[in-house]
Amino acid sequence: MWFEHITILDLTVKGLLVGVLASAPMGPVGVLCIQRTLNKGRWYGLVTGLGAALSDILYAVATGVGMSFVIDIIEDPQNMYWLQLLGSVLLFGFGLYTFRTKPQLRPSSNKKGTLAHNGLTAFLVTLSNPLIVFLFLALFARFTFVVPDHLGQQILGYISIFLGAMLWWYGLTYIVDKLRTTFDLNRIGLINRIIGMAVMVVSLLGLFSTLLGLTLY
Repeated sequence: MWFEHITILDLTVKGLLVGVLASAPMGPVGVLCIQRTLNKGRWYGLVTGLGAALSDILYAVATGVGMSFVIDIIEDPQNMYWLQLLGSVLLFGFGLYTFRTKPQLRPSSNKKGTLAHNGLTAFLVTLSNPLIVFLFLALFARFTFVVPDHLGQQILGYISIFLGAMLWWYGLTYIVDKLRTTFDLNRIGLINRIIGMAVMVVSLLGLFSTLLGLTLY
């Protein structure tokens, strides 16, 4: 079976990558994180990312549980081959969409509020976007971050996804805080273009590796 050769290191690296890819695009929560970092301070931006990461984990678990019900179908190497091709194509489309998206700053409250409130609002904003399920479906198809019937490895995969997401939010808030005097909408757009390009490159590498029968990730 395809998942018998997945190692702990594979799961950890894939989980970290999935966490970054799911969090990096500058959608509403990404822009909100930047705004709060600039207006309220880095801790407020970081807890905004934490709220988003917790919501992402719920969607990742929902995706993993859903895929576990059809695991008998994708155990077939031929089915897995087509699933990986589909995942690569969907990821490329997501990367292209991210590359072309122009983020917009929205009016934000000057009241700081509590850290818990800021984290909760980010969690709810992310949770209100069920379309992220399709992103996780594409990521599952490409990276297979869930190992069926291995609870410990599943938990490790989800923890790695969470850590990857938090690694992104930590890095983003650090950069924004250091460049706060020069950080503007143009820089946010640049981040989106870089992320979109990176996702498209990853998806193309995955597509060609599947077509050529290679194992890159």
